[in-house]
Amino acid sequence: MLKNHLAAPPSFPMTPQERKLLERLVDYSSIQSLPEIWPIAAKRFGDVVALQDPHAKPEIVLTYSQLHQQIQQFAAGLQALLEPAKSHLGSESPDIPPRIALIADNCPRWMIADQGIMAAGAANVVRSAQAEREELLYILSHSGSIALVVEDIKTFNKLRDGLENLPIQFVVLLSDEQPPASENLKILNYAQLMEAGANCKLQPTGTKRQTLATLMYTSGTTGKPKGVMLTQSNFLHQITTFGVVIQPKIGDRILSILPSWHVYERTVEYFLLSQGCTQIYTNIRHVKADLRAYKPIYMIGVPRLWESIYEGVQKQFREQPLNKQKLVYTLLGISQRYIDAKRMSQGLSIEELKPSAVQKIQASIQASALWPLHALADKLVYQKVRSATGGQLKTIISGGGSLAMHLENFFEIIGIEILVGYGLTETSPVTNVRRCDHNLRRSSGPSMPATEVRIVDPETHQPLPHGERGLVVVRGPQVMQGYYQNPEATAKAIDSEGWFDTGDLGWLTPENDLVLTGRAKDTIVLTNGENIEPQGIEDACLRSPYIDQIMLVGQDQRALGALIVPNLDALQQWAVEQNLSLRLPDGCEAQPSDTSTTAFRTEIDLESKEIQNLFRQELNREVQNRPGYRPDDRISTFKLMLEPFSIENGMMTQTLKIKRAVVMERYRDIINGMFA
Repeated sequence: MLKNHLAAPPSFPMTPQERKLLERLVDYSSIQSLPEIWPIAAKRFGDVVALQDPHAKPEIVLTYSQLHQQIQQFAAGLQALLEPAKSHLGSESPDIPPRIALIADNCPRWMIADQGIMAAGAANVVRSAQAEREELLYILSHSGSIALVVEDIKTFNKLRDGLENLPIQFVVLLSDEQPPASENLKILNYAQLMEAGANCKLQPTGTKRQTLATLMYTSGTTGKPKGVMLTQSNFLHQITTFGVVIQPKIGDRILSILPSWHVYERTVEYFLLSQGCTQIYTNIRHVKADLRAYKPIYMIGVPRLWESIYEGVQKQFREQPLNKQKLVYTLLGISQRYIDAKRMSQGLSIEELKPSAVQKIQASIQASALWPLHALADKLVYQKVRSATGGQLKTIISGGGSLAMHLENFFEIIGIEILVGYGLTETSPVTNVRRCDHNLRRSSGPSMPATEVRIVDPETHQPLPHGERGLVVVRGPQVMQGYYQNPEATAKAIDSEGWFDTGDLGWLTPENDLVLTGRAKDTIVLTNGENIEPQGIEDACLRSPYIDQIMLVGQDQRALGALIVPNLDALQQWAVEQNLSLRLPDGCEAQPSDTSTTAFRTEIDLESKEIQNLFRQELNREVQNRPGYRPDDRISTFKLMLEPFSIENGMMTQTLKIKRAVVMERYRDIINGMFA
């Protein structure tokens, strides 16, 4: 049996306000598994569109009734194939069903396969079809998967040679491609599996809350990936409590861009779909057009996505005539003063968490005085910015990393609510998230219901008082059951009392909002003994229009250094304004994500005195303007890089976080040279 260390902590009961919020939503508290959501949803929402993929050929549109029917059919088809396959299994645990790997990316069929696998009585093992072949084969082997669901024949062919010694009994393609006739392994395409399911009756599975739902493998940047064991109960806690954060209405539109297999996107999708929302799939190529076309109410994303939206707006500002630029930035400055005053008056300023009555009154007067000018700015500028997001975007849920303060300020100024959350794959993932009525910027908000968050000394693990920085540990119903077939790693991560070591550093406000300061393993220790948390400094530097990406280095050095990917578009415009003979090749676009940026090397001398001075000034200004600046935060040396950190070159995760260890290894010689 899977260990259940996750009883709701009695010291954190649900508040009356939280109960009232949850009463507005469809109640799933009595169900035992995720697949039980869909018959309830089909009955309540019926012809409401559940999933829409406008970029599929042809376009896919599924109502809740159709989604439920297709999940049932997919599951019945799997059950027919699973019966003979089960004979190859050894007995493991009653709570660990057969595993079926799901190697695919965003599309409606991913959701059908995900829930179909669970409805068939199996657990799924999920990963992107874009992941490295060796990583996927390791996951298939380690998980003991007996079947494989893949995106298409291309994905299957990538893995085929490595399947010979694995217990894979059959393969299902999510595409309608014809399976290879010469293949010895049993392969069905999507239509064939659905046809088989139409001729079978789905049998009850006996799935319970403690049954394993999925294995989600960590990225493995510091070793072999570990299989995170998440149960039905882990997910159901998230679905039945996320309503304290947002209360969606039937038919509310969500634009989905993050990988569906990633725990953050996956869990919030489950919740929103359980409440009758309509999910529309998009991608990096189409997201700007889809924002305008489909006018989402909610959107889930990571800081890098909001940074790209911010930079797109800033680019438009920079392209205006100088007199208009001056007006826009004057209005932005006034609005910044307005939101600062409003935060203070509401007791939501991170710099002054306990303002006096006099401070609140003064701030309220200032906010009232600035309101007419802010409203004018909204009419002249911010409404146009919001229209680029469809004009109806109510709430953004941001996770997967800290949100830089300039992004917090910008989205608050233009009138789009961002709620930052926190969690890990091991916590299903949400442990903390901000609320609309208590949106403390720069924090990750209070904990979810029945969830405890504690700050402890990193060495002794003794609890620390509010306001003191230390290691973040959490306990609650969403914490994983452990790492699959890795009791040593499990014991290291979860102590005997059920506290999970997140590896993150942070502190708690008097109102129990969690403020993160960095990763324990990311801490840079200088030779003078000072510990530097890089994330906050990097976020501050990203305020510069000339910096697209940045990663601090300097372990065991006298001072900090930085690897910087410049914003070539902004840099080109600066060069023109400075009358410098710097230009881009004809036909090239200065996009930071352009993989052809090495072509710029001969056109722009990044080592020139003018450019080096520009970046030195930018770094000094942004670092010194950062709240809590210390002399040791100063960046003494830097290197400008033309190759962006990206998923494709292995230097970013699927949620667009920089893989520090990978970057350090890739540029080891350059980094050493910076400090020589």
